[in-house]
Amino acid sequence: MGFLRTAWPWRALGYLLSGGMFATGVYIGVGGLFGAALGTVARVLCAGAVLVFAAALAGPLERRRLSLVDRGERPEFPGGPRAVGYGVVSVLAVGWMDLGVVLVSLGIPGFLLLAPFQPTATPWQTVAGPVAGALLLPVAAYPVAAWAGVRAAVARAVLFPKDRELGEVVRSRARLVDAFETERRRIERDLHDGAQQRLVALTMKLGLAGLDLPPGSAAAKEVGEAHALAKEALTELRELIRGIHPQILTERGLPAAARDIAGRCPVPTDLDLDLPGRLPATVEQTAYYVTVEALTNIARHSGADRCRVTARCHGGVLRLDIEDNGSGDADPARGTGLVGLADRIAAADGRMLLSSPPGGPTLLRAEIPCGSPSA
Repeated sequence: MGFLRTAWPWRALGYLLSGGMFATGVYIGVGGLFGAALGTVARVLCAGAVLVFAAALAGPLERRRLSLVDRGERPEFPGGPRAVGYGVVSVLAVGWMDLGVVLVSLGIPGFLLLAPFQPTATPWQTVAGPVAGALLLPVAAYPVAAWAGVRAAVARAVLFPKDRELGEVVRSRARLVDAFETERRRIERDLHDGAQQRLVALTMKLGLAGLDLPPGSAAAKEVGEAHALAKEALTELRELIRGIHPQILTERGLPAAARDIAGRCPVPTDLDLDLPGRLPATVEQTAYYVTVEALTNIARHSGADRCRVTARCHGGVLRLDIEDNGSGDADPARGTGLVGLADRIAAADGRMLLSSPPGGPTLLRAEIPCGSPSA
């Protein structure tokens, strides 16, 4: 019963009976057609049509029946040859097996429970039979539930294979990433058009106010300090906006954004970027943040005095290599952001490779599908 996600044996009984009765109904219909006053060709054609219709209906019906014994989420019905093949097997063989398991498992307890209504039963049988039948009912529930669990597991494996569920997970993750990027852009736009503009206005007003005050006065000193603090806040806000979503990436693409990153990196960085045109926005964003995080790790942890960023597109895949001559031994388990990088790359349907032996050098490679770059 480990396959079941329900503790109620009657659900398993309903699951098996629904399959068995469906197959029985199909064969009764086919038998009725062969007994009808029709020509031989008409009988064969009608019987074949009934079987084809039943096979096509068996797959969708199975998805409904699974709710009796499988309380997990039911994916969208896939259809196609896999479902049709399952329907054929279900109608021709598996439905009868379901019905057979139910009849064998419950037949003996049922026969004993009905002992008082049998004309040939002795007095002791009319008393002992129902008692024995009642005791055997819990035992009979086990094979019913176990077979239903196996049947449900097989049906889910055939109709809803793991690769399809994995595909849904990947698509859901991609949708989450897109939603996150959209929200990131909204925050960047609000900060740029709102808070930053107010800070710019405040800085200008403080500068003008300082000009109207007597030089060297206490008020002029306070306004000057406030002016300096406002400029520092404006600088920090601009850095924050750039980190949320760099405008240069949107306007000029990955090469220009990478040059901007390298120019601000404490470790001297060589660039070798050979990209034929603009890449999809998701690819550029992923590559940008991978570069930012990797160069930040190099500056903080590697002890390197030189690093290099290389980008190439080949066969519809962007290969981004970031290497340094530091001490190596980079370990994702030490919280250096490598796990987050791998997750971000995986969300773009890519993969991350890392080579970092003790003593260095360290090479981080990101391979991201990018299609054909646009001019």
